[in-house]
Amino acid sequence: MLEQVNAATREYDALTRRGREFLGTEHAIMCGAMSWVSERHLVSAISNAGGFGVIACGAMPPELLAKEIDATFALTQKPFGVNLITMHPKLDELIAVCVEKRVGHIVFAGGIPSSANIKAAKARGAKVIAFAPALVLAKRLVKSGADALVIEGSEAGGHIGPVSLTVLAQEILPHITEVPVFVAGGLARGEAILGYLEMGAAGAQLGTLFAAAAESIAHENFKKAFIRAAARDAMPSVQLDERFPVIPVRGLINEGTKRFMRHQAEVVAKFQTGALDKTAAQLEIEHFWAGALRRAVIDGDIENGSVMAGQSVGMVTAVQPVAEILAALKAQALAALEARGTRG
Repeated sequence: MLEQVNAATREYDALTRRGREFLGTEHAIMCGAMSWVSERHLVSAISNAGGFGVIACGAMPPELLAKEIDATFALTQKPFGVNLITMHPKLDELIAVCVEKRVGHIVFAGGIPSSANIKAAKARGAKVIAFAPALVLAKRLVKSGADALVIEGSEAGGHIGPVSLTVLAQEILPHITEVPVFVAGGLARGEAILGYLEMGAAGAQLGTLFAAAAESIAHENFKKAFIRAAARDAMPSVQLDERFPVIPVRGLINEGTKRFMRHQAEVVAKFQTGALDKTAAQLEIEHFWAGALRRAVIDGDIENGSVMAGQSVGMVTAVQPVAEILAALKAQALAALEARGTRG
């Protein structure tokens, strides 16, 4: 029995080595960048527990990001990263802040970073991580200098693409071997992560489990909503009329999501009667959710706010410290490997 345990540990260490060495961590586990949630307290807690925390810059101006980085460094000496949205109007300045502060890893999200963005981020040795929604883009990012990739399936919370992790992994993992690839979307168990590691992934990125962690500053109502929810409660936002695109965002169904459907119908009706032109109508639809994530996460208004959550929310059963979450993920993977050894 002891030999099976040792063999499982050796195998798991071998499967996670590339991810751990790239991140500089004990676990090959990244925390997804979640606006209002992935701030200094949660980020430092995850890094101190052996995972890899990532600050969500979101819409922060450069001076605020600089303060958040400094505050995080004050709470941990372990590696962490900063997630930058490529559509941010001050992206170049945000990159410069990360470089000046000697952030070890810069994560580009929300679009494909340019070669110039990547080069600027790596100016003082930072490692660049980028999201790859398809194989052709994964190849382009590697060619542009990305040091690692994240492939995130539509099972994830927040802003999502149209393809599941199961499909993305089959499409990308066998063909991208030059750089580490981390999988994301709907992950909450070590056995599932193990399967992707065996397919060639270097590690995993999780968000929903950590959003409800003890160290998360999210409101108690927000965390309780996660604990009550089932996987089917986390649905992407619905687009009512193709003339007015809605960016798909996965979150828990609530009164706000129902009102959004009614709001779209009212706006479309105004457009059809000529009360609003197309641009004004699109803006009215887009502005519906302004400030909604903060209302849910910080204020605890889980009925009218945006409760972004992945489909793994159904596996959130308690508020746990991040150290327990990380330990449980590893224990589940090891147990699966040990059981396989017993059957063999």
